[in-house]
Amino acid sequence: MKQDSGFSPMDEDTKARLAALADLPDSQIDTSDIKEWSDEDFSKAVPFHDIYKPRKEQITTRIDADILLWLKSHGKGYQTLMNDLLRKEMIEECRKQEVN
Repeated sequence: MKQDSGFSPMDEDTKARLAALADLPDSQIDTSDIKEWSDEDFSKAVPFHDIYKPRKEQITTRIDADILLWLKSHGKGYQTLMNDLLRKEMIEECRKQEVN
């Protein structure tokens, strides 16, 4: 399967450095250069899913007729539903791989 994330795979040194950072207790992390958020800052915040728009790629695929019928039974936007279901499965699989 072609994987085009826009990022190169991490080497072992980078993975080790990130793991060491993740293991640091909060008390050892210097955040003095980061400004505290005000109520005004929070009021202007936008959820990540509202700004992240993955690149779409048009494909041709074959899908079982009963699955397509089920997707279309949910009304307009069945292709978006199909994409959302696939994304959910992808995220769950990635999380499982991180644990192992």
